[in-house]
Amino acid sequence: MESHYIFENTKRVTVSTIAQMKAAGEKIAMLTVYDYTMARLVDAAGVDIMLVGDSAANTMAGYSTTLPITLQEMMVYARSVVRAREHALVVFDMPFGSYQTGLDDAVSNAVSVMKETGCDALKLEGGSEHLDVVRRFVECGIPVMGHLGLQPQRVNAYGGFALRATQQAEADKLKKDALLLQEAGCFALVLEKIPATLAAEVASSLSIPVIGIGAGPNVDGQVLVLQDMLGMSGTFHPKFLRTYANIGEQITKAAAQYVADVKQSDFPSLEESY
Repeated sequence: MESHYIFENTKRVTVSTIAQMKAAGEKIAMLTVYDYTMARLVDAAGVDIMLVGDSAANTMAGYSTTLPITLQEMMVYARSVVRAREHALVVFDMPFGSYQTGLDDAVSNAVSVMKETGCDALKLEGGSEHLDVVRRFVECGIPVMGHLGLQPQRVNAYGGFALRATQQAEADKLKKDALLLQEAGCFALVLEKIPATLAAEVASSLSIPVIGIGAGPNVDGQVLVLQDMLGMSGTFHPKFLRTYANIGEQITKAAAQYVADVKQSDFPSLEESY
């Protein structure tokens, strides 16, 4: 059956495209990407949004949390992704410390990212406590994606990565913050690791798209970490993760075969030599 997805008729996805997708009831597919090679492949697959996530701290640098990665490190990844992009909207995840130290610092960092990477939008964690930052970014012409629920940059305050907003007070704050972020000008919102019923309620109450990760099916789109969904993250396998391939095992197997071929003088062969 012929499909009529909005993205198929769009050379370049923009924030306006994302809004149209919500209005049309078309689900939004977002993946994290950090380098040119993977971005080229993911973009060709038709993903709507590529997120240069601060999860690069985990997947690319080997840290246990997202806190250590710097703005400068993130910008290197972002430039690589943008160079590969033909289709997808590229969103830059503002890392810890890049917008929490004051409005002037936040704006300066945001402008640097937009000028030096070529990304299309910024994402930042937090609700009412960062509304001034969101408003100022929007006033500067920078599209902003919000992030509520589990906020990995607050892991030390949480004491871990457990499901959030299971208690009424936190759920009520999340719903209020979602509306405040929409009013402040966010073009979309990520909800991470919250009860599916709460996520559905938030998505239905907002006019902007809601993209979930561990937030159930009744939102406007989904995001996963690329290395996780490709089976490259070892034993990490939370309930919300669907593994679409086992690339990690294939890479290890291929590398092991290469090692064996070199050790046994089987590679290179005469046909592979000049």
